[in-house]
Amino acid sequence: MHAPAAAEVFSSDYTVTVNGDAVFVHQARVSAQPINQVWPGYQRPLEQTELAAFATWDMSGPVEVEVVSTRPIRDVRIRPSSRGIQPARDGQTLRFTVDRPGPLTVEINGLHQALHLFANPPEVDAPDPEDPAVLYFGPGVHEPGIIRMTSGQTVYLAGGAVVYGAIVAERAEAIVIRGRGILDGSKFNRGDVHALINTVGCNRVTVEGVILRDPCGWTLVPVVSQQVQIRNVKLIGLWRYNADGLDFVNSQHCSVEDCFVRSYDDCIVFKGLQSWAGSACNLEPVTDIRVRRCVLWNDWGRALEIGAETVAGEVSDLVFEDCDIIHCLDVAMEVQNGDRAHCHHLLFKDIRVELDDDQTRPAYQTQKGQAYDQTERHLSQLIVLQTGGNMWSRDTIRGRVDDIRFKDIRVTAWAMPECYFAGLDAEHQVRDISIENLRINGNRLRTAEDGRFTLMPFVAGLSVR
Repeated sequence: MHAPAAAEVFSSDYTVTVNGDAVFVHQARVSAQPINQVWPGYQRPLEQTELAAFATWDMSGPVEVEVVSTRPIRDVRIRPSSRGIQPARDGQTLRFTVDRPGPLTVEINGLHQALHLFANPPEVDAPDPEDPAVLYFGPGVHEPGIIRMTSGQTVYLAGGAVVYGAIVAERAEAIVIRGRGILDGSKFNRGDVHALINTVGCNRVTVEGVILRDPCGWTLVPVVSQQVQIRNVKLIGLWRYNADGLDFVNSQHCSVEDCFVRSYDDCIVFKGLQSWAGSACNLEPVTDIRVRRCVLWNDWGRALEIGAETVAGEVSDLVFEDCDIIHCLDVAMEVQNGDRAHCHHLLFKDIRVELDDDQTRPAYQTQKGQAYDQTERHLSQLIVLQTGGNMWSRDTIRGRVDDIRFKDIRVTAWAMPECYFAGLDAEHQVRDISIENLRINGNRLRTAEDGRFTLMPFVAGLSVR
């Protein structure tokens, strides 16, 4: 087990052991209320947030996990439900087997004050601390500020390291960010950095194993970058305004695998922008990116999204596959083409969506200090496809959406979620949409009439089977 940094504050809500060994339980601030503003010039009040907990360990075979809650347990849910974990309960103690690495959440008495468990595969080939090409952060607290990487460098966060900083790379080749430690952005104000990890114009980037906590805005953002591989990265503590998870901007030939994202705003997003931090994105395409085996918890926006900004020649050959959306407030899967891109050849396959929680209706603040007062139960939309301008559009040209496939989508929900499709006009349609084996609470939808499908004008070629 990784010894925590001495200054790290432990969670008082849980104790955790793995195969009888105590595991340190960390804290992370998360959203508690679905209330939001588009950046108003001040940060989100803490009254809208709460503290969640997380623990992490490495494992090579099945392990026995014991969780003791300081709160009485009325009910418990371990997500994603696809893992099929049913804990044994003895008073305020839970016991269960974890058969393989991967992220889990333990939700006691509902979705608040959740415990997140990050079970990693064994770490191999840790770098040499004396290697001059390695920026090595060992166990303990470090405050390097902004770390600027150059070609061929590795930033390594050892287990037990808490690094208060951010990582930036510009036009770098063959860089690696890895380890089992925590990169924490809580000491930055909005605008101090553009993301917790930001690569601009980079090629051959690996981000593996680390925990990313409390960014001041977006979290991990490859911009006009190629061959970015993100594996087993855990994002937690995203509570501030517009705190997105992974945002790929005008990038190509990338992959995201075995990651966990709990974000206040959008979880995993593909975008096209006119510019980023003063550098033009030059209509570079967003293409050939795979997202596989990820677990997503969305507290406000979208879980899997293309858009809303699509200033790119095309957005194509994107795959979301074998993912679990365990909570979602607004939209589970969306293509929102607000600019010029031709969005096509997109696949959502084997996605499991859990909408059976007690989310209440989201609200926008119209003034500082406005309290959240919604009590009505809220159900996320499942699929949204649309073209046309939106509040984020900066382009004068509009695009199209076509050749989009949804296959083997399984949803558990307390009611039928809506699917919404809308084209802009005859030149900018949403068309050629295939939905195959969409199941709501086990029931397969075979026609649009079987579900809550809203079909607006300029939608053509929708197949449900």
